[in-house]
Amino acid sequence: MLGNLDNEVIFKKAFTNKIVFTSFVKDVLGIEIEVDKIETEKKFEPKIGYIDFEIDIFAESTDKRIAIEIQRVEYDHHFDRFRHYFLMLIAEKQKTSTEYGISQTVYMIVVLTTPYTIQEKTGKPIKDEVLLMQINPQTLSGEVRDLYRHQLVCLNPNHPTDDTPQQIRDWLDLIYQSIHNRERPVLNTANKGIQKAIELISFDNLTPTERAAAKQKEAGKITIAKVEARAEKAKALEIAKNLLVKGMDDELIMEATGISNEQLMALKEDLQ
Repeated sequence: MLGNLDNEVIFKKAFTNKIVFTSFVKDVLGIEIEVDKIETEKKFEPKIGYIDFEIDIFAESTDKRIAIEIQRVEYDHHFDRFRHYFLMLIAEKQKTSTEYGISQTVYMIVVLTTPYTIQEKTGKPIKDEVLLMQINPQTLSGEVRDLYRHQLVCLNPNHPTDDTPQQIRDWLDLIYQSIHNRERPVLNTANKGIQKAIELISFDNLTPTERAAAKQKEAGKITIAKVEARAEKAKALEIAKNLLVKGMDDELIMEATGISNEQLMALKEDLQ
């Protein structure tokens, strides 16, 4: 049985391994790198952009030409956050440079484990398995001028598409099946990075300390979810109460707020 890659402890155990990290980078970005140290919970001093943010997994290539960050996202699926982290990583490299140009290329990979809840400005929901963001300028005719190699990549296995390259699909399958099919995962073990990740996160290979830490993270997520659910319920009841005072029809109130008939009747009693 696999450990759940939606769990921070399991995720970091897998992707801080050099074989897994470099294989993942090669398959997703198409580049081969050597790294010396892979850091977790990376922070920068002094703070960048007046915001104290933390990087899940961070590494630089041994020749100091490439900086790569892997960000696992749990609750906040807003692209503003991804974009900010990405641009601040570039800015952090700029502050040590004597010129405006920087010698390093910055890559950021965001791994999402639940479906997108956001939508385009047009109102169309985002349902893409792989999204790329670059900062190269382009002409009025749409020709891209290759000035900067910096790139942000968002991966979400909950929105499979036919045009996803197989080497990326291998990792998306690993992430998805570690969450939804942990006991009988069907994965490409011919990929050495996938094979190593499976070995690392297999439940039998987790230490007692890792299992305890993983359980604690899961308990924390459950607690947060319950608190959020209670807050949403309280908000819905408050809205329903206001609508009752305004004389709105019972059916419309239940439809608008999602509360039950029993909850509506209880609100009516409270108001009497």
